[in-house]
Order: sequence, then C-alpha cells, then structure tokens
Amino acid sequence: MEWLEISGGWVYLPRRDIKGIVHFLGGAFVATAPQISYRLLLEQIGKDGYATIATPFLNTLDHLAIAREVLNRFETILDRLHQTNKLGKRYLPVYGIGHSMGCKLHLLIGSLYNIERAGNILISFNNYPVNRAIPFIEQFNLTSTFNVEFSPSPIETQELIAKNYAIRRNLLVKFTNDNIDQTIELNPILRQRFPNMIALLNLPGNHLTPLSQEIQWQSEDSNTPISTLGQWFNQGFSRDLHRLKQEISIWLDPTLSF
Repeated sequence: MEWLEISGGWVYLPRRDIKGIVHFLGGAFVATAPQISYRLLLEQIGKDGYATIATPFLNTLDHLAIAREVLNRFETILDRLHQTNKLGKRYLPVYGIGHSMGCKLHLLIGSLYNIERAGNILISFNNYPVNRAIPFIEQFNLTSTFNVEFSPSPIETQELIAKNYAIRRNLLVKFTNDNIDQTIELNPILRQRFPNMIALLNLPGNHLTPLSQEIQWQSEDSNTPISTLGQWFNQGFSRDLHRLKQEISIWLDPTLSF
C-alpha cells in the first residue's frame, strides 16, 4: 500500500477487501501534512481494512469555513474513488476520526450538514478560545483590542453540538497526561443527546501520542548509549500509540480480538 494524492487530499487504500471509509482530520498546525505527521496511526487503520482519506487544512480563525472546506474536499475525493472503482461497488460505512482541532471540525460537520456517518472517534478534543489556543497572542493584546475569536466561539460551538449534532455513535479518547484536553466537558453534552451511545476511554499518553513516529537513531552499534536511549524512547511512544491503535480497531470492528 502507498499514499495517493487525490484532489488535494491523501488516501491510503487497503490491499484486501475494504471494510469501511475513514475521514481523518488532524490537529491545528500539524494537519497540513497528515500523511506524514500521523503516518503510523493512519497506516494501521488502513491495514485494518479501512480506506483512509485524510484532508489537510490551514488553520484560520474561521472554523466554519474550514469545516465546509474539508467536507467538500472529502466528498470530492470520495466521488473520484467511486468513479475509478477503487472502493468496489458494495455499501461502505463512513467514520470520522479527529485529533484535537480535528474533533471540533467533525463536531461542526455533524451539527451543520446532513451527512451519513456510522460514527465518530474524537481524540483529545480541544475547544479553547483564541487567547489559549494560539501561543503568545495575549502578549499583543489583540483579543481585547480587535475582539479576535474563533468562529464559532467555544460557547457557540458547545451550543451547536448540544442542539444539532446528529452522529449517534461516538468514541471519546482522553490521554492521562494531556493538560489541554477538554473531553470531560464534551462527554456530558454528547451523552445528553445520545445516552448509551457514547464511549469514553482514558488511555496512557499525552496530547502528541497520535503523532508518534519511530525515530531513526544513527549508530552502527546497537549497544551504544545513544542507541539504547533511542530504543527506550521509541518503546515508550510506540506502546502508547499501539494501545490507541488497538482501541480504535476494536471500536471500528468489535468482532476483532487481540
């Protein structure tokens, strides 16, 4: 399998029969190249049998426009895949997976547009106001002088979700060492809409766990201190990422056993 660039997005197709389709949206500032920044996570999803469509985006204050743009791009890519018969002819369920800001975008899409989703996986949800989300912006006094804020604002986003979010089945993932995660605030809002359809997982890791990559340490001798340190470093990140990948696989296909 290899990554394909189609209509401004990145696609990873399974070699065997496709079980479903995943629309992936990454976090702010790392979403411009998801095929690189989330490579290990997305390729595992592909190996599990899901056609993965990752739509990049540039972060701006207008999150409504971004949500509309990534949805349009996803649907364009999906049409292209169907036209070229890369997905086969049978019905395939569509799932959304988001990390950090990507969660907010999936929640906006599910609240504003009439889309069909079998479920969403929301990892490390973040809905902070602009003065907490953008480093150092408060030092320039822009938010008070020019009334700078995301559109919709955090409060408006919560209200939209509470009134209109239509995706019934959701998996919320929170990491134990993540001090910018707001999943605990999102959980009761979704449970109020869809009791018994919301699963919440607390997993080892931090806000950057979905971005974990294997670092190649340059050393001919695997027993040197630098190689030993590299192996320890990779093992810690890989363990947390493996657990995340495992839980995603089980939620997408509960018949799997590990």
